[in-house]
Amino acid sequence: MNIKLNTTPHRRYNILTGEWILVSPHRTKRPWQGKTEENKTEEKTAYDASCYLCPGNNRASGDTNPNYTEPYTFRNDFSSLLPDSPEIDFNEGLLKAESERGICKVVCFSPDHSLTLPLMEVEDITRVVKMWKKEFAELGGLDGINYVQIFENKGAIMGCSNPHPHGQIWSQSSIPTEILKKSQKFKEYWDEHITSLLGAYLEQELKTGERILDENEHFVSLVPYWAVWPFEAMIIPKRHIRHIGELTESEEIAYAEIIKKLTIKYDNLFETSFPYSSGIHQSPTDGKEYPEWHFHMSFYPPLLRSATVKKFMVGYEMFAGPQRDITAEEAANRLNELSEIHYSKQ
Repeated sequence: MNIKLNTTPHRRYNILTGEWILVSPHRTKRPWQGKTEENKTEEKTAYDASCYLCPGNNRASGDTNPNYTEPYTFRNDFSSLLPDSPEIDFNEGLLKAESERGICKVVCFSPDHSLTLPLMEVEDITRVVKMWKKEFAELGGLDGINYVQIFENKGAIMGCSNPHPHGQIWSQSSIPTEILKKSQKFKEYWDEHITSLLGAYLEQELKTGERILDENEHFVSLVPYWAVWPFEAMIIPKRHIRHIGELTESEEIAYAEIIKKLTIKYDNLFETSFPYSSGIHQSPTDGKEYPEWHFHMSFYPPLLRSATVKKFMVGYEMFAGPQRDITAEEAANRLNELSEIHYSKQ
């Protein structure tokens, strides 16, 4: 059956969303005559006087960053959500709109402008994890904040407007669509089995080992069976925890270690600062218990064949559903063949 899955068109089911993805492994044999671009590498220094996020610099808003030496957060100067948006309740036939309030923050991972997560030390990434925990607790504890989304857009082609190492946190009054879909699937499985859906999936993945990328005492990184993006990956805690706030001190370190190893493999794949969007999915903060929820982090990188050839969601994917050519197993094999030492230090 595995041979057929790696050579024959088929669909795979995403247990977390209830959606299907088309897999077309035979298409990897077709010649590439599409767009190519020059891979431009830029030397970055530890401090950039023109950077809005470097310590001590003025931001576009006119505010000045402190001379921070550890992860630093501030309210986004151009927030997509505002805490004091006016009340809206519009319902006219088939046209509906309602208020959405929230708080958006920027998280500077390091004062060093030249670093990204794979180039940071484990103890420094651990400080980022602790900052994520702190912000999750503070924002999630506010009245009217029912979900906290932690994410990073890395690289200009993923919409990152500033190369300084940073991520974002959006907290809002509604529970987003992707979380609602996962909440439903988590609860359906919990109600029937009284155990975590993601925990059961992780147990099966560890038995086969086909898509496992890395494992330590507390975490596993893998290419999910239903992956959409070419080198998509997921980090899952072995312990059934609902949100990042429940991490122990040893789990924080293990989490930082596995993030570093995965992102090093990404950079080594095409010997470039590998772009991606990563995000943490965890239980809502609306006051309910959510015993079925299992915290996890996903990475969606767009690169397909080289440092410059991207995977675009077009045509069939826009109008019908997601599709991929290389299988999750092939992607895992490619990543597992790579060194755990960053290419710039080999």
